[in-house]
Amino acid sequence: MMARILLVEDEPSLGRTLCERLQKEKYEVTWAQTVAAADAALASSRWDIAIVDVKLPDGSGFGLARQIKRSSLTPVMFMTALNSAENRLEGFEIGADEYLPKPFHLKEFILRVRHVLTTQRVPEVLHARGRQIDLAALSVVGSDGVRVFLQVRDARVLKLLIASAPSAVDRSEILDRVWGRDQYPTTRAVDNAIVRIRQALQDDSGELIRSVRGIGYQWTLEPGES
Repeated sequence: MMARILLVEDEPSLGRTLCERLQKEKYEVTWAQTVAAADAALASSRWDIAIVDVKLPDGSGFGLARQIKRSSLTPVMFMTALNSAENRLEGFEIGADEYLPKPFHLKEFILRVRHVLTTQRVPEVLHARGRQIDLAALSVVGSDGVRVFLQVRDARVLKLLIASAPSAVDRSEILDRVWGRDQYPTTRAVDNAIVRIRQALQDDSGELIRSVRGIGYQWTLEPGES
């Protein structure tokens, strides 16, 4: 399936160039030039990645990214002329998956987009030992047929574990990737999320999510395994 990209960039020339290059790579692209237009696009559809400029005419790309991370599983890649260490740290603290300073080479831009899509791409619906996991709907249907809804952050933790399988994911990495350091949580927040996810999956035995001593957690199924 063609990846769907939301591009948020107010500069007309750069926006057109990036749209053309992304479409050449066979991506489906929607271009928004303001936070308001991006909000409308986010409300009307699901996206495989949001590529966001920080300085926008009606608001901040950082604020837009915070909203995206609170309400969806969409990965965020910043591209911006704000390239100080403080700016980059703020971006990653929000939970950015990539941060590309301007100016940049178009080939590097495409490679970074491809990297995020490759590492974050997980089927919206998958089956695991009799359970149906619907990441798009933020829900799990257990072997008893009962649907349980996940918190957005819990769904993002689950998606990260599935995307990383068969490797275990360190608690600190989960914290950085899902909460972002500007939230000031502790690794206990990760453990609590795992408890809720296991309850939704009816996985008290750790058949699907294994605790790895001294590291973190591992999704036990290989990609494509059900």
